[in-house]
Amino acid sequence: MEPVSAEQEPKGAPVIRTIAMPADTNPAGDIFGGWLMANMDLAAGNIATRRARGRAATVAVQGMSFLSPVVVGDEVSFFGSILRTGRTSMEIKIEAWRRPREEEGSTKVTEAVFTFVAIGDDRRPRALPAE
Repeated sequence: MEPVSAEQEPKGAPVIRTIAMPADTNPAGDIFGGWLMANMDLAAGNIATRRARGRAATVAVQGMSFLSPVVVGDEVSFFGSILRTGRTSMEIKIEAWRRPREEEGSTKVTEAVFTFVAIGDDRRPRALPAE
């Protein structure tokens, strides 16, 4: 997959930016899809916690397709935005983009929509605070 132009890249700053390391690979040397998903969940959780002004829990993930591989040494950036809020829940879209270490262009790796629910001290759903 070819790198995309700057106009196609996500707007704003990444929620998380990290480097894919050898410990993140399977025996064949490929980056685990689970590593990507875990980082995407962390990024979505960061957004959810700020919006909920407190604890939030992942309750669903929708539509994850792997578009491009990530290799050791790639800088991986996770961008996110809230798509929808309900009384207790939020749908958050996360996109993962890779940039080879020695290059400037980025390539979209995957995206998914994470559903979070605001959680109270009793670990039960609670209403989201007003914005």
